[in-house]
Amino acid sequence: MLKEFKDFVMRGNVLDMAIGIVIGAAFGAVVKSFVNNILMPPIGLLMGGRDFSNLFVVLKAGAKPGPYPTLQAAKDAGAVVWPWGVFINDVVSFLIIAFAIFLVVKAVNNMRKKEEEAPPPPPPEPSAEEKLLTEIRDLLANK
Repeated sequence: MLKEFKDFVMRGNVLDMAIGIVIGAAFGAVVKSFVNNILMPPIGLLMGGRDFSNLFVVLKAGAKPGPYPTLQAAKDAGAVVWPWGVFINDVVSFLIIAFAIFLVVKAVNNMRKKEEEAPPPPPPEPSAEEKLLTEIRDLLANK
């Protein structure tokens, strides 16, 4: 059973998938950081200095009544909140990741098209023996 498991794990597509998952997770973390730390602060500034991650609606006040200055303060007070700003950040992250994947797939498809469009190599030149046999056939056919 251990040998079968080793054979399964060492197959090329399983290793490729594992590498893809690890790289995808790292890429997701980079995109999330980009959205939260680079992209959304200027957008929030344009909207009057708002931090998107702290945009929320209190559905039910907690043990300590609001208003709550941050989402974390509301959660710490036990309030039931609807954190729509976090959702907006996640949607933007998803769109960036989806666009990056689209670009990768498009590049791979273009490379495949170029491989398909390449003309096939010319057939090999017949050997001297084949040329001689062809000449003999042609001479016999003309009699």
